[in-house]
Amino acid sequence: MRSQSRLTQAISKANRVKRPARIPFLTAGCPDPDKFWDCLKELDDNGADILEIGVPFSDPVADGPVIAAASQKALADGVNLEWILNGLARHSFRSPIVLMSYANPLLQYAWAEAAGQTLSEKVLVSLELLARAMQPLVSGVIVPDVPLEESENFRAAFEVAGIDLIVLVGPNTTSERMGKYAQVAQGYVYVVSVLGTTGVREGLPLEVKATLARARAAFDLPLALGFGVKEPSQLSGLARLPEAVIFGSALVRHLTDGGCCRDFMAPWLEAAGQPAV
Repeated sequence: MRSQSRLTQAISKANRVKRPARIPFLTAGCPDPDKFWDCLKELDDNGADILEIGVPFSDPVADGPVIAAASQKALADGVNLEWILNGLARHSFRSPIVLMSYANPLLQYAWAEAAGQTLSEKVLVSLELLARAMQPLVSGVIVPDVPLEESENFRAAFEVAGIDLIVLVGPNTTSERMGKYAQVAQGYVYVVSVLGTTGVREGLPLEVKATLARARAAFDLPLALGFGVKEPSQLSGLARLPEAVIFGSALVRHLTDGGCCRDFMAPWLEAAGQPAV
């Protein structure tokens, strides 16, 4: 039986001091490849409990215009999954790392090394080689375009490496389907606040409360609320806070506009009575 994951532990540690865990998302290579690792370190030093890195992809169907533009720029700058893993091997962070990637970059990473086999064998072998490369560096992976019914190979490869495959649920996920996800969920549950793509929104939609309530009934894992979250005040209307919050588009926009990670994280630290450094 697997021990409790680093991701679950990181969220539980934050919850013990009466606050949601903070999970900033940053597209790899944002705002540029030279500054990215310094930005990640600044997030790590200023309140991040988990660091989520977006793997650039040419067709990011779940991402809004801010992250899609950052992804396109990163690809033009030569950023890819190999670049990310090489960088992680050279840097150390207090917070555990989660990669958010579409299936294609994950499958392509070691596809050539799995040549000479059937298609299904190539898929499994390439994922096993990827998981082996990620094992010492990455604690979890989110793959938004792989549904439960197509996730078996991903789950099997990551399970052996001790890497959590994070599930996503949203307003259109029925209680019955959440129950199916609950049978295989690991680390935490990514709760999408609203139907549509990622992006900054002025307030959380009314259906968030109902989505969180259904998810609490289905899962024993922490819930991490994402899509449209940018500042602590947005959570004030929730009777019960999620165990974690994920913020991406607002952070990416802040950096592309010339801001710094310390200033972006400051309101989250102030809300918990913590100083920025």
